[in-house]
Amino acid sequence: MLLAIDIGNTTIAIGVFEGEKLRATWRVATDLNKTVDEYAVLLLSLLPRDGLLLSDIDHAIIASVVPPVEPILEELSRRYLGISPLVVGPGVKTGVRICTDNPREVGADRVVNAAAAHRLYGGPLVIIDFGTATTVDAVSSEGDYLGGAIAPGVGIAAEALFERASKLPRVELIPPEHAIGKNTVASMQSGIIFGYVGLIEGLVARIRRELGGKAQVVATGGLSTVIAKETKVVDIVNPHLTLIGLRLIHEMNR
Repeated sequence: MLLAIDIGNTTIAIGVFEGEKLRATWRVATDLNKTVDEYAVLLLSLLPRDGLLLSDIDHAIIASVVPPVEPILEELSRRYLGISPLVVGPGVKTGVRICTDNPREVGADRVVNAAAAHRLYGGPLVIIDFGTATTVDAVSSEGDYLGGAIAPGVGIAAEALFERASKLPRVELIPPEHAIGKNTVASMQSGIIFGYVGLIEGLVARIRRELGGKAQVVATGGLSTVIAKETKVVDIVNPHLTLIGLRLIHEMNR
């Protein structure tokens, strides 16, 4: 089985594949202060919940946008699994040509998403990832990563309101019944959720024009389902797109 790890700024997505089947997925908080052993304790506690054992895993792949955490999970793989993991980066086959000014600047997760989405859905594509940052990326018909846009994530925006405006509370990130909020909570939910719907619709329209045709829009990430329900611009929601991309990249490099 394959252990796939996507290290994000806020959470780490972990998946276990048996062939093409995603047997289990978990999300844990990204913590720069956790040691190899502490992350191992987490993994050891999660595996049995889905009927899995450490000995079931014989391959591992990691994508990371958090450099300090990457070597910790690499060491976890070597020490606890006896496996040297494949780490997505320069020299690793992804099937994606990065057509930007500086390809090394592009986050591994964005390349992995492009690889997965193009394999699954063809192209051209617009890929929206609702993570710590909200990224909107363009992929050509040939599967080339062309670039994209980066905006603050929905969670970051909501937290900024709470922290910087003394009378505004933390709110649940769900859409209100109406755009015209009748109280503070509903007003904030309208501004955050419907505001991001407008942001996404505007960026997708611009990127589609620049791609020169109608591109499919694929959404992934924590709030992808919530936002997608509020707009007709999203064609496909795949919450496990990055993990699937890691599996595909692992197969390319075996």
